[in-house]
Amino acid sequence: MASKKIDVVIAMDLKQYEQTKFSLAEIIRAAQAVDTKDQDLLSVSRDLLMRLADDRFNLMLVGRFSRGKSTLINAILGAAYLPTGILPLTSVITAVRYGSRTQVVLHFNDSRLRQEIPLDRLAEYVTQQSNPGNVKNVSVAEIELPGELLRRGVYFVDSPGLGSAIAENTQTTERFFPEADAFVLITSFDSPLSDEENRALYKIRETNKALFVIVNKQDTIGDDERKQVLDYVKSQLERFSFQRSPQIFSVSARQAVEGKQSQQPDLVAKCGILQFEEEMLRFLMEERAEAFLSNMYERIQNFLLERRNLEKEVERRPIYESLLDQLHELRNPEANLPPEQQGHYVDENPSTQIALELEKRSGCRICGQVLDAIFHFLSKYQYDLVINRDIQREHAKKGGFCSLHTWQYENISSPYGVCTAYPELAHRMAAELQQLAFRNDGSSWTAERITRLGGSQDTCEVCRVRVEAERKAVNEAVAALQKSEALSNHKLPAFCLLHLAMLVSQLGKGPVAESLLSAHARFFERLAEDSQRFALRHDALRRHLTSEEERRASQLLLLMLTGHRSLCAPWNVQSLLS
Repeated sequence: MASKKIDVVIAMDLKQYEQTKFSLAEIIRAAQAVDTKDQDLLSVSRDLLMRLADDRFNLMLVGRFSRGKSTLINAILGAAYLPTGILPLTSVITAVRYGSRTQVVLHFNDSRLRQEIPLDRLAEYVTQQSNPGNVKNVSVAEIELPGELLRRGVYFVDSPGLGSAIAENTQTTERFFPEADAFVLITSFDSPLSDEENRALYKIRETNKALFVIVNKQDTIGDDERKQVLDYVKSQLERFSFQRSPQIFSVSARQAVEGKQSQQPDLVAKCGILQFEEEMLRFLMEERAEAFLSNMYERIQNFLLERRNLEKEVERRPIYESLLDQLHELRNPEANLPPEQQGHYVDENPSTQIALELEKRSGCRICGQVLDAIFHFLSKYQYDLVINRDIQREHAKKGGFCSLHTWQYENISSPYGVCTAYPELAHRMAAELQQLAFRNDGSSWTAERITRLGGSQDTCEVCRVRVEAERKAVNEAVAALQKSEALSNHKLPAFCLLHLAMLVSQLGKGPVAESLLSAHARFFERLAEDSQRFALRHDALRRHLTSEEERRASQLLLLMLTGHRSLCAPWNVQSLLS
């Protein structure tokens, strides 16, 4: 199995697991809404939501320093995110979790304060040299990275201190053991299973948790010596009499990082990382995830049954019956439709992942260009309106700007600018209204004339600029997309739906349009998932767990659906009154 394929399999299976949790959260929310004043209902439902929001896969890494733990994490994530060579000798748990940008978040003992630092300052807080005996009182150093596997809930925990003389290290490591879902013991071919690692194995055996054993640096020895070392490790592990025999993997984490970064599938296949990833995925999905979901199904079912039986309002009981039916359908695999039939996005060609580059202000590249054109026009025009009598008369004749651009003009102008530019228009309105007053027929014709007095999309100068700028931006984007390098660099600009439709119309059929649509499909699916995570963590009072992407998902989703707010307006205002 190629490296890219296993990465996609992991992401897709974890995605389906996450979507199941979101579906469970929807059932809990629906039950919660039956009676928003019932404090018992609120409390129990919130506890269930908290359990869903707090769920993550804790993989605890154990081993001496210089075994290649950081390199292994980089290998699994497919990029050299973590610095290697740091010796974490303080009593600090170093964890790796998802974050929108690369950074370290420090948590302190006996304090809720958090401190964000760049990744290159990590050694100041996790090494004996810079933080002797953990005098800085750090409890956990969380490294946030933008890896897809981390985004799906995998949480690496790097335990400190094997081989250290600091007694607190062992205590710190062992305190986290109950939180681990599985352990990954990393040793190496140059000195397999040190005394410290053997002591850690005794502690791991007591937890009865799953254990993976990785013998790293296989590229440093020959085949015969490798077999001897693996046989030795296997015989040593048998002495511990684990209830479930740990699997042993021969790996070169260094080659795995190199192969994934340079897209060399042969090197990745040779380095042994794929076998470990496949087994890790099997454990996560077949054992850990199934056990968690089974527990949640039972807890939610008991919650719904109890609420139905306690419900005094007879008309409310069918609501709980309906939610129990939904839970049954969700739990029954035969009743679940495949993702493509559920309205969820499925990537049919994962080998060509093309990312979108967002325009910082507007999301959409064309929206950003049009906003720039409008701003530059208004900046000059508002000055001309103040000093040029002819422009004032022409402005008044057209009824001013449309409603949207009138307020955009006000945003960059001043009270003085409005008071010098708009009297001509106000005089014209007074004269027109007086003429209509003399007619005094109160007819719909009069109402229509009043409506036509103001500016409209057809007469507004800024609308003209907007249309011209939009046409120019679309043509430029089409020309840029049609160049061969548009697809070769695996990055495309993002566009809102309105401008995406304009582009596809001009591009016609072909690989460019297909890639553009597929990239936007992935992006909208990502926005949907970020929104679902934010909502779940909000309901569960776990907003501190939200990533930057999740916090901005609501605004970005609306931007991409409708375009920037400064370019959108209900032109036919009268339709709102009909």
